[in-house]
Amino acid sequence: MKSSSMSAGLLAALISAVAFSTSGAFIKPLLEAGWSPVTAVTARALTAGLVLLPFVLLSLRGRWAALWRARRRVLGMGLVGVAFTQVAYFAAIQRIPVATALLIEYLAPLLLVAYAWAVTRRVPRPAVLLGSVLAVGGLVLVIGPGAVRAVDPLGLVIAFCAAVGCAAYFVIAARPADGLPPVALAGAGLLLAGGVLALAGATGLLPVSAAFGDLSLFGRAVPWWLPLLIVAVVGTAAAYATGIAASAVLGSRLASFLGLLEVVSAALLAWLLLDERLTPLQFVGGGLILGGIAAVRTASTAPLDAPDDARPAALAPGRA
Repeated sequence: MKSSSMSAGLLAALISAVAFSTSGAFIKPLLEAGWSPVTAVTARALTAGLVLLPFVLLSLRGRWAALWRARRRVLGMGLVGVAFTQVAYFAAIQRIPVATALLIEYLAPLLLVAYAWAVTRRVPRPAVLLGSVLAVGGLVLVIGPGAVRAVDPLGLVIAFCAAVGCAAYFVIAARPADGLPPVALAGAGLLLAGGVLALAGATGLLPVSAAFGDLSLFGRAVPWWLPLLIVAVVGTAAAYATGIAASAVLGSRLASFLGLLEVVSAALLAWLLLDERLTPLQFVGGGLILGGIAAVRTASTAPLDAPDDARPAALAPGRA
């Protein structure tokens, strides 16, 4: 992999992780105001898809056949990478602590390593195993040691489903583009996810509720659409588009480990925006996550590295 391509991929992955980390701070006021998780995810996906639509149309001029050829990737991204993963996570946190759900969902990189180990029957490089251990230890410290505790078994299963969906997101994003630009995959997937969730809500399959008055954001009263617009543009449209672009360059395994920076970024944003102090253990955890990413990156750039252990055709639907 050329150094310039690697640098571009790393930058895109960093932007994606930071963008995704803004979601919690801006979605939380909507949920507290009475929005159901399904309504928030639906509005977020549809708005983000509409934001990306002009870029999708521009990128596909004269290349509409690429969208048809990639129809399975688009279906996987929309139904699994966006809709399934988001709804599963919100369903999980209704049964188990947020910290526990986060810890389980962010085990997605380890699922990719384990899957590659199983299908290739090749033991991952020592650097990958070391990176996995460091990353998990860092996650526990950043999210909080309290995340590791006995809770509702069904909630744990649902959270694990979200982890599988998250792993599949990186798999789909990293598959050969076959002429489909990353922004087109992101935009089409988001519109599909929003449409499916809207239909499920309209038919009563999923609970829908919303409130359209002013709400509190960082101690100030703002209209309901402001946090929704911010999370749609930054935490969804930009996050998915850059994340898909990064995975296409870096491969799903390295991109998924870089995605763990979302946890670190979220903690920093909570410190800066919500005045939630960071503990020394969280700083140590952030360092461990960075160490784990560095180890996996070293393995990913080695000449004898296994073919992107995270591109199993069975998971890619052909799914986020």
